[in-house]
Amino acid sequence: MNLPPDIPPEQSLIDYPSQFPIKVMGAHVEGFVEAITAVALQFDPGFDASTIEHRPSKGGNYLGLTITITATSREQLDELYRTLTTHPMVKVVL
Repeated sequence: MNLPPDIPPEQSLIDYPSQFPIKVMGAHVEGFVEAITAVALQFDPGFDASTIEHRPSKGGNYLGLTITITATSREQLDELYRTLTTHPMVKVVL
């Protein structure tokens, strides 16, 4: 979600505010869902953890989560992606 800074907001493909799904994958360990929920709440105080979609990997070693946050700006999304990708429990963010 790193758009070049020279793209004006009116040319963004996202209308703000909007519901924005983010896929997060990590090891299927205790505390992973809670950790991702805590990050989501930092960026969207109204985030509802009951809306998280869970998809365990075939072998059960990994867990894919889809969190849907209320996106309010490109800056918010960029910072959320940075926070998730640097989280020690996260392997991939899409």
